[in-house]
Amino acid sequence: MAAKKKQDKVVIPEGYKPSDTDEEFMNPVMTEYFRQKLLDWKADIDAQTKETMENLKGESVSHPDPSDTAAANANRQLELRTRDRLRKLANKVEKTLRRLEAGEYGYCTETGDPISVGRLEARPIATLSIEAQEMHERSERIRA
Repeated sequence: MAAKKKQDKVVIPEGYKPSDTDEEFMNPVMTEYFRQKLLDWKADIDAQTKETMENLKGESVSHPDPSDTAAANANRQLELRTRDRLRKLANKVEKTLRRLEAGEYGYCTETGDPISVGRLEARPIATLSIEAQEMHERSERIRA
C-alpha cells in the first residue's frame, strides 16, 4: 500500500464511519479518518500532560501537618505515574502516525493481515490483529 502524498487533501464525509464490508480497506478516506482520530487523541494527551505539569508545578509538598505532607507526596507520585503513562501513550500514537504515513497502518505487524476496523476504532494504536493478539496472550499464559 503506497503512502499518501501530503498535498492531497482528503475530505471525510460528515457522519462517516469506516466499515470492514462496505469499502476498500484503508482507502484514502478511511486512512484520513484514522489520521484525524490519532491526531485528536494526541492533542488530548498533550493537553492532559500540560495539565499534569501545571498541577505538579503549583503543588507544595511541604505542609505543617505530616499527614498532609504524606498525602501531598502520594498525590504527586500519582501525578508522576500518570504523566509517565501519558508520555508512553503519546510515543505510541506518534509511532502509529509514522506507520500511517508509511502506508503500514491497519495491518498486523505479525501476519500482514488487515486489522478489523472495529479493533482500530476501539484501539487506534493496535498493531496486531485480534487473532495475533490472542496468540500472544496464550503464549504469555503458558510462559507464566
